[in-house]
Amino acid sequence: MTTRREVVRGEAYGEDMDFRYLGNSGLKISEITYGNWLTHGSQVENDVAHQCVRAALDAGISTFDTADVYANTKAESVLGEALKGERRESLEIFTKVYWPTGPGGKNDTGLSRKHILESIDGSLSRLQTDYVDLYQAHRYDTETPLEETMQAFADVVRQGKAHYIGVSEWTADQIRAGHALAKDLGIQLISSQPQYSMLWRVIEPEVVPTCEELGISQIVWSPMAQGVLSGKYAPGEAPTEGRAADESMGKGMQGFMREEVLTAVQKLKPLADEAGLTMPQLAVAWVLQNPNVAAALVGASKPSQVEDNVKAAGVKLDDDLMAKIEETVGGVAEKDAGKTAENAPKERVA
Repeated sequence: MTTRREVVRGEAYGEDMDFRYLGNSGLKISEITYGNWLTHGSQVENDVAHQCVRAALDAGISTFDTADVYANTKAESVLGEALKGERRESLEIFTKVYWPTGPGGKNDTGLSRKHILESIDGSLSRLQTDYVDLYQAHRYDTETPLEETMQAFADVVRQGKAHYIGVSEWTADQIRAGHALAKDLGIQLISSQPQYSMLWRVIEPEVVPTCEELGISQIVWSPMAQGVLSGKYAPGEAPTEGRAADESMGKGMQGFMREEVLTAVQKLKPLADEAGLTMPQLAVAWVLQNPNVAAALVGASKPSQVEDNVKAAGVKLDDDLMAKIEETVGGVAEKDAGKTAENAPKERVA
């Protein structure tokens, strides 16, 4: 079984956007999907967040991804307010559950039946909608039987509160087990949301082949490797902007700030110029060349960033350019499949 990769050009409002099936379902989503991690409810003011959502809608983006944990539920509230008044049937709204929310009580985290059923109601209230199109397990819960988790997700779907379910940063074995239980319960697990970029390819050896077999698509986050693939960080220079300039955030940048990585990234600039793309557009277009990727998640702190990133939609990078990119950064990219499990929480974080 392979995931369908039919690309449909948007025509309803004249938008310049391509749409792809999510897994083997009949759901089509915009291949550039707007994500509001690290921005809404925290880094940018609400009026700017609303402007970014409007820019996304104007650019033809119909799919929006958030999570209850982002800004401790505030991101969902901002997104719900920003989308208020839009035709609900024309949107695909995704959210997630797992990480601690609220005051951080003993059951305010994980994938227990209690937390899932309480969390979906909170998310729907904040998003001002009766249902989400995709409800995702934000991480794998080692402390809850998978059967309990999947039964709770099945009940959410049967109650009409979610149409489909997905997972985020699960290993290939975890995805296979979850998919089997979902199938037995008569619900559709159709997506995986991992980190993926030119510099972080840990899903390629195991997760992608497993998902292709099972009919599951990737919705990838950080296609620009936390901003490194924008080219704004020069080797040998202390960062003065972006995440790397923030001491707490810079520590979690997966080793992307190493000199050899930054040097290789700078060599991508002429390749982007050759393709008529900016560096961010090249990074987003690159992940979309993978046939198992349904969408690339992009965020924004100002509307112009949305307008720039959306130009990667529909871009086809030829084989010669893809080979040059591999030659340039392939040697410094992380490709160890074990990193997914290594980076996963070993116990619930309260």
